[in-house]
Amino acid sequence: MRVITQHELGGPEVLTLVNAPSPRPLPTEVLVRVKAIGLNPLEARLRSGEFPMMGEPPFVLGWDISGVVDEAPQTWRFRPGDEVFGMPLFPRVASGYAEVVSAPALHLVRKPPSLSHVDAAALPIVGLTAWQGLVDLAGVGTGDRVLIHGGGGGVGHVAIQIAKAFGAYVITTASGSKREFVEGVGADEVIDYTTVDFTEVVHDVDVVLDTIGGDTVRRSLGVLRPGGHLVTATAEDDPELIAEFEAAGMRFSGVAVDPDPVALRGLVDLVERGELRVHVQETFPFERVADAHRLLDGGHLTGKLVLTV
Repeated sequence: MRVITQHELGGPEVLTLVNAPSPRPLPTEVLVRVKAIGLNPLEARLRSGEFPMMGEPPFVLGWDISGVVDEAPQTWRFRPGDEVFGMPLFPRVASGYAEVVSAPALHLVRKPPSLSHVDAAALPIVGLTAWQGLVDLAGVGTGDRVLIHGGGGGVGHVAIQIAKAFGAYVITTASGSKREFVEGVGADEVIDYTTVDFTEVVHDVDVVLDTIGGDTVRRSLGVLRPGGHLVTATAEDDPELIAEFEAAGMRFSGVAVDPDPVALRGLVDLVERGELRVHVQETFPFERVADAHRLLDGGHLTGKLVLTV
C-alpha cells in the first residue's frame, strides 16, 4: 500500500509518499481500505514539531478516515464490504494517511448512504469535539444562549449546527468574509471580530465554546451569566484558569476529544435529519498532501480539507 510518512520535522515538503506493507488487524480490529482522509490543523502542528505529541519521526499522521472494510477477522461489529468512518485511536498513532488502516471496530460507525466518503472523513474530529463540548460537557438545551468562537472553522461551523439542533440561540465570532457562511449554517448573531470586541456586545451567555485559545478564553469570562460554563478545545488543563472561573462562580472545562461511537451515531442522526452538514473547502488527491498542508499552515480555513485516495 501507499502511505504518507515523514522522517524529519518541518514544512509540508517533509511529507513523503512511500510504499509500505499493509497492517494486520488485531483481534477486535478491522482493516479499512481508505477512500478519504480528513485533515486537521493539529496535524500541521505535529508535522512541524510545534506540538510534540507523537515524539520524534518517522511517523504517519492522520485520524479522520472513511472507507470500506476489507477484513474483519475477529469482530462481530462489521463485515467485509461495510462502509465505515471514524477517528480511530486518537490521540494515539492511527497512521491515517494511508491507503489501508487497521482500526478498532469500536472506534468506527457505519457510513450512511446519505454521507459521501469525503464528507464522512471530514466529520469525526471536528464533530466529536463539538458534540463532546456542547452536549456531553455543557448539556446545551432549548433556550440556552451559546457563544461559539471561530464559527467559520472546522469545529466552529459544526458546533453552530449542533447547538441549533439542540434548541440553542447561537452567537458566533467570525471574520466579515465568513458572515454569509456562518449565517447559512444557522448562526443567529455574527460578530466580526476584526472590527468589534465581543466583550462589549455579548452578555448573559449560558455556554461559551472556544476554538481560538489565547486571551479569548479569559476575556470570555465577562460574557457569561452567573453559573455559566466555558468549554475550550485549546486549553484542556489549566489550573490557573479553572481557579479564576470557579472564583467568579463559573464553570471551566477543557474538551480533549476521544473516539466515541455513541456521539458519532448522534452526529449521523443529525446528518440524516438534515440538521448537520460538514463543509469541505477543498479536496486534494492523496499525492498532493503537501499542497493541502500548505493551506493548513495558512489558517483561516472555511470548514475542512480532505484527501481523496
